[in-house]
Amino acid sequence: MNRLNLNLLRALVVMLEERNLTRAADRLHLTQSAISRQLGQLREHFNDPLLIREGNLYLLSARAQQLLPKIQVILGEVDELSEGDSFNPAECERRFSFACTDHVAQFIFPDILSHLQEVAPGVDITFEMWRPEWLPRLGQMPLDLASTTTTQLPENVFSEHIGQDSPVCLMAADHPLAQQPLQLQAMLAFAFLRLNSGGDKDSFFDRALERQGLARRIQFEVPFFSAAFQVLSGSRLLMILPKHIAENALEHFPLHYAPLPLPEVPKNQYHLCWHALHAQDPAHSWLRNLIARMLRERMYLDT
Repeated sequence: MNRLNLNLLRALVVMLEERNLTRAADRLHLTQSAISRQLGQLREHFNDPLLIREGNLYLLSARAQQLLPKIQVILGEVDELSEGDSFNPAECERRFSFACTDHVAQFIFPDILSHLQEVAPGVDITFEMWRPEWLPRLGQMPLDLASTTTTQLPENVFSEHIGQDSPVCLMAADHPLAQQPLQLQAMLAFAFLRLNSGGDKDSFFDRALERQGLARRIQFEVPFFSAAFQVLSGSRLLMILPKHIAENALEHFPLHYAPLPLPEVPKNQYHLCWHALHAQDPAHSWLRNLIARMLRERMYLDT
């Protein structure tokens, strides 16, 4: 016999622990003949008596004493492979990487981190600024999760839909356009601010203008929403951005937003994405479910 199956290894551990074939048979729900047959197979495999009878007792051979702790460790590791449902976040000690916009990182993710410190204090998070070109290569990236807008998922990328909203125009609370319905020509009398990181959020507006033979002036480009909000609140600039981000900005800056004066505006579809590599990981599953729920609660999205 060249190989041992797990059942024989489990039987060996019980025999060595009990040091009595009758008790071992009872514990394994086997007959006396079946346990004796298994002992014979094990003796043949290891070329060792393993259990040496002395009166009514069995003594462990030197080889058996060496094998017992090793096999116990092996079986414990095998059992852990099938214990996904027993994952305990309070005992998890692991670092995860999460990519998103600076808006999520600054205005939403602190609540998630605060909750994690309470329920999973051993979990560490590394934040990365999201780049849309990473989505098709998610399996090759050192990323566990990514929050992004997308309408089509690449192969082997899974997601949970967080919600949707539409773009709006954000401006200072005392902007001349803040007290009236927006008109396209009136908007173009002012310069715009654009975000140059985190993905395309306003090119649809330029295409709509081009169809009418119009164009806007982009006076400033910044990489972060927080910088954009500060600039907007003290200027006459305009900015096109998702509604839920505009609503959040109003809670922190003296700003105002209004619907865009276009016949049609796109819907932004928000997803929490991960690669198939992590699909069956119990810790990953727990974390992504928690983050998806908290993102959904805090992003004020249309459903």
